[in-house]
Amino acid sequence: MRVGKTTGKIPYLEYGIGDDRLGGAKMGFLDTNILLRIVDSFQNDYRIRLSSSKHAYIPKSHVKEIRKLPVPLHLPVSGNCKVFGDSLYDYVSVSLPARLPYSSNQAIHPSTIQVDLYGVNSNVNWMTQLTSAKNIRNTWMEQLEDGVLRLHIELKKNQHWGYKIYYDSTSNRLLVRVKRPPVSLDIRRLKIAIDAGHGGDNSGAAGKQTKILEKDYTLLMAKALQLQLKKAGVKQIIMTRTKDTALSMLERVQLLDSLQPDLLISIHLNSSANDTIRGTSTYYRYIGYRGLSQAILQEMLKTGLKEFGNIGHFNFSLSGPTEYPNCLVEVAFLSNAEDEKRILKPSFHTEVAQKIYVGIKQWLLQQNATTEKQFY
Repeated sequence: MRVGKTTGKIPYLEYGIGDDRLGGAKMGFLDTNILLRIVDSFQNDYRIRLSSSKHAYIPKSHVKEIRKLPVPLHLPVSGNCKVFGDSLYDYVSVSLPARLPYSSNQAIHPSTIQVDLYGVNSNVNWMTQLTSAKNIRNTWMEQLEDGVLRLHIELKKNQHWGYKIYYDSTSNRLLVRVKRPPVSLDIRRLKIAIDAGHGGDNSGAAGKQTKILEKDYTLLMAKALQLQLKKAGVKQIIMTRTKDTALSMLERVQLLDSLQPDLLISIHLNSSANDTIRGTSTYYRYIGYRGLSQAILQEMLKTGLKEFGNIGHFNFSLSGPTEYPNCLVEVAFLSNAEDEKRILKPSFHTEVAQKIYVGIKQWLLQQNATTEKQFY
């Protein structure tokens, strides 16, 4: 069995070798220097063994091979589990004998973060939870099968606000940093990121009738949303681009990770080989962020656009980060003549910005209503 470690910027695991224009379906991002057991090779990907019954794939560009596996195939958790908080975040830490791979998911009702640790068996006899943790209600371990240990993190609030999984820089301690709800759900006090899709040499789709480019009109709509938020009193607005800039998905993800927004809106224009297909749609990957995309879609439909739908488990790079709620808005279809006419109009850009703004506000009102119910 060959052995490797993750390397490069933002490595990630994939479920299989299937591919499309968005890339293979991703399990999630990983930290660097994580041990991998390589069992096979397929063109640009390695097949890696997570446990006796689970496998995944990773691009070869994110792997550096090493000579031997420094730890046995299955290992117990070699230390304790601790739940605590600081002035900004809650944390769950698990001491492991090596930097082992992991994946995560979200559950709702109740809101829970599930982290699967691979190549490890439980030897945890106690879990310490300190009162400094403000957003974590409970934490427990479950051995799903030999070599797969699941960490459950149940939250006090219904809404997921984000989390980050990484290893301590000086040890093999895995950390799950859980974001607390904002102190205020007043939109004026939130840090909101706006992403104008495409840019530079990545022009995106083109209009069927006028040949206008997606990259130009997503920027116009992003700037309209920025103006709408400023008028509403939002002071912290992040723009991934403000001009026709070539910005890769990796660069966007890294920028957003460094600035830590409270939420992200990514604006795109759709296209289809069938020019009769039209309408507006919103996209999310994680179930805990679906509510934001639903609220925005409900407002977008008030523009009179046809409904294309609310799409989940979406394998878009900016839907992949777990650190903040996010929503991709495919405003309308450039490939449809009727939609294209609307996209051309500056008044429509303003209307789209206003609907997205109201959608965010409606979503925030839902969080306030839920909080009141929980309180009473």
